[in-house]
Amino acid sequence: MEITISVVIPARDDAAFLRRALEALAAQTRPADEIVVVDNGSSDDTAEVARSHGARVIDEPVQGILRATAAGFDAATGSILARIDADSVPRPDWLERVARVFSGPDAPTAYTGPGAFYDINAAGAWAGKTFYLGGYVTWMTLFLGHAPLFGSNMALRRDAWLRIRDTVHRTDRRVHDDLDITYHLLPDMTVEYDPTLVMPISGRPFHSYKGFMRRLGWAFRTIAVNLPGQWPWQRWARRRRLSRRAAAGRS
Repeated sequence: MEITISVVIPARDDAAFLRRALEALAAQTRPADEIVVVDNGSSDDTAEVARSHGARVIDEPVQGILRATAAGFDAATGSILARIDADSVPRPDWLERVARVFSGPDAPTAYTGPGAFYDINAAGAWAGKTFYLGGYVTWMTLFLGHAPLFGSNMALRRDAWLRIRDTVHRTDRRVHDDLDITYHLLPDMTVEYDPTLVMPISGRPFHSYKGFMRRLGWAFRTIAVNLPGQWPWQRWARRRRLSRRAAAGRS
């Protein structure tokens, strides 16, 4: 199957960050087939910056990160939906690595990796990577039965999105899009977490206590709205049953 990649970037009042992200995408060794910027009710020149760099702009005036991401995924045409934030600065080989993984014989449903904070001091960057992002991956892997997606650095097969798009909580402004999408991946869908696929991202979650607590609240909200029928032991049991059926089919 020919791999085509759409990069989706939800953004609101992020013109300065977005400019840098789009410049990094322009320098990729494997160019994106399409870049979709979702303008989520910006009051600055986010949309103009996107258009000036050749991106396709989708207007989603109703604010909400999952709503914006979903609008971008719905509009994108690539077979692979890559997703970054406006403050992500993908390294030159990022899309090349994404394409390689999805072109392989054992391609996963989704591919993701960690972040590295670039505009805070070294101690803060270490703590953010170790406890904030590291804790997210560790604890949510236990909860979910597989690694969680990280919205600043992820890619998902479009056919998988089409299967789950109507189940995500796209109208809830207080959920994290990456975690909510992860919860809705079906038992036959797989996530490959690559610790070497590092994405430089802004340390702005730590720039203010209020902003950090808001994001933390979103995390607990996302877990709470998804827990009915999704308790860890239920998810692990479903995946074990699927693995046994797959093993029986190969024997």
